[in-house]
Amino acid sequence: MAQKQTPHIVVIPTPGMGHLIPLVELAKRILDAHPFTVSFLVPFEGPPTQAQKSVLEALPNDRADSYFLPPVNLDDLPSDSKIETRIALTLARSLPAIRSHLTGLQTTCSSKLTALVVDLFGTDAFDVAWEFGMKPYIFYPTNAMCLSFFFHVPELDAQVTSEYRDMVDPVRLPGCVPIHGKDLLDPVQDKTNDAYKWVLHHTKRYKLAEGILVNSFPELEEGALKALQKPKSGFPPVYSVGPLIKTGGTSPDDDKSECLTWLDGQPRGSVLFISFGSGGTLSYDQLTELAHGLEMSEQRFLWVVRPPNNIANGTYFSTEGERDPLDFLPKGFLDRIKGRGLVVPTWAPQVKVLSHESTSGFLTHCGWNSILESVVHGVSLIAWPLYAEQRMNAVMLSEGLKVALRPKADENGLVRRGEIAMVVKDLMEGNEGKQIRTRMRDLKDAASRVLSVDGSSTKALSEVVLKWRSH
Repeated sequence: MAQKQTPHIVVIPTPGMGHLIPLVELAKRILDAHPFTVSFLVPFEGPPTQAQKSVLEALPNDRADSYFLPPVNLDDLPSDSKIETRIALTLARSLPAIRSHLTGLQTTCSSKLTALVVDLFGTDAFDVAWEFGMKPYIFYPTNAMCLSFFFHVPELDAQVTSEYRDMVDPVRLPGCVPIHGKDLLDPVQDKTNDAYKWVLHHTKRYKLAEGILVNSFPELEEGALKALQKPKSGFPPVYSVGPLIKTGGTSPDDDKSECLTWLDGQPRGSVLFISFGSGGTLSYDQLTELAHGLEMSEQRFLWVVRPPNNIANGTYFSTEGERDPLDFLPKGFLDRIKGRGLVVPTWAPQVKVLSHESTSGFLTHCGWNSILESVVHGVSLIAWPLYAEQRMNAVMLSEGLKVALRPKADENGLVRRGEIAMVVKDLMEGNEGKQIRTRMRDLKDAASRVLSVDGSSTKALSEVVLKWRSH
């Protein structure tokens, strides 16, 4: 009798660390529990970053490998092309390389090519999957509410002739808090832009997937997941397999970082962590208001500062500039907050900061990876969205789950120092902050349960794996 071949899963992340990290974590969970092999094929526009390499190095190298595909040329795109357009085209122009690599795997690999897993802008690779007899799946790295919106984009496009931001009534997705048009994700805010056309293109292809794995769990999004998983919904099977957050792969220097040493000296549950992610920047005026607001709040804080992104006083502040980000803070600020606050330039070991017993709150840009890291560690939130789907996430957190406070901007779009001070103080020592901490503790416990051996996320992933094995 011929020996049964080991199932081989091919994973194709589209560019972006927010996509790559949870996909690597998904692969690690599969390999921990099931006799599979996994290959990552990584398309990109320029040379791979050290961050990408280090995340992929966390894969177990006995049953997983990764390949950076030849870089694609996007020089024909306008300089103001949105990131979603660049991501979608990077994948589309990598299809010949993907096809070539799969041909090589099919010839040399002793395991059987079983399933192709792409992320949210990767559906053009379905055509290649079918050529090789592989089942196409989507891993959706953000939440069920955004996935529900993706399913409804083609219908909305046909029904709504205006721009979504001009709609009078909010969008009502089944099982979700209502979302006003202006809070929908960035690439759908201008229907004439290529980014919107790419979103529409991919969302129409979602129904072709054999299944969709979403980085969420029922206690976090019960209504949205129930609606997506409803029989006869017309959607492919949806499996909630989250929360998948970064584990391992940190530098030994993390433990010696100034941040963690400083946190060790702070009272338990007393510190607000402020970070807008690797791509998040503020205007010079907003940076100034935030600094004064934190000072006025009289709370302990750890702030990761990046250079501002605009012109002020005739000087252009580039995020790629060589100046120290701390140079842009108000005069005397660092001296005045000494002992109570710590400001670090550009980067901090976020997971270790959030898991530290001194950390109680997180002022965040609402990237989904950051939100899940907060949930896993039970850290309360201040929602300050900047781009992508972050405004949708902020609405869910503040109005739906009620685990975040959201400061209000003035008529010029600026969040003033008084508003910042009030919200920070309320989260850290007010009644509303206490209620949020209680709800976050419940979500933390739920996140731990769903990832346990008998948890719902573990069972959902096993269900998918069983389909792959039978194929």
